[in-house]
Amino acid sequence: AGPWVRDHLLLFDLGYFKFQLFSRSTHHGGYFVSRLKRSANPRIVRVLRTHRGRTRDLVGKRLRDVLAGLRREVLDVEVEVEFRRRPYRGKTTVVRERFRLVGIRDPETQAYHCFLTNLTPEQLSAEDVAAVYRARWVVELLFKELKRVYQLDVITRAAPVIIEALVLTALLTLVVSHRIFHHLGGSVSPAIARRITPLRWAEVLAALAGSLLPRVLSTAGIRDPIGAIVTLMLHEGVDPNVHRDRLLDPWTALLQG
Repeated sequence: AGPWVRDHLLLFDLGYFKFQLFSRSTHHGGYFVSRLKRSANPRIVRVLRTHRGRTRDLVGKRLRDVLAGLRREVLDVEVEVEFRRRPYRGKTTVVRERFRLVGIRDPETQAYHCFLTNLTPEQLSAEDVAAVYRARWVVELLFKELKRVYQLDVITRAAPVIIEALVLTALLTLVVSHRIFHHLGGSVSPAIARRITPLRWAEVLAALAGSLLPRVLSTAGIRDPIGAIVTLMLHEGVDPNVHRDRLLDPWTALLQG
């Protein structure tokens, strides 16, 4: 995390869970939301959302010691964590820092989904912190679609112009796929619409692209798609290197003579 994170919100998955990273993000004026590792057991120092009735006193206790016995739907507290900074001049220092911890209780499993952040309750409510983190999964699905359907993870060419063309083609196809997906989603029953995922839709669209292309060309005013494709093939098949010697040119000249 460097100065570029200022005023940006970073969403970390558990593979990047490090208190040092969260500290640097905060130091540089950035914001973060991360799932809490199961092994992390921070100490609660302040309760940020109070609840009616008799509630347990959580201040001073470790999170894992009280979490199982809680009944509130939302846990919103400030916690203190300890971590070691990277060695500097042969010395390693232990640092204590405070972050906000949000726990949202799952209505089905009754377990808490816990998140660590430096966003204040005034900036985002506890429910919105969890919603923002869930939005990270949408980004993951987009990358999965780009790799699985449009195979951006198997680019074998090194020329920058070819790589750029492949990436732009994949992105444009993804946009078209999602536009059609959302346009047609309103024409089916809600029960069916909920079961059509963008990823599965993209796979079906890619499989049927050959059948859809003639209709697209027809809409664009191209009535003879086969002729247009042949013309395109002849145009693109011409070697741009006009003065290159051909291996078979001498024999071709003899046959034509």
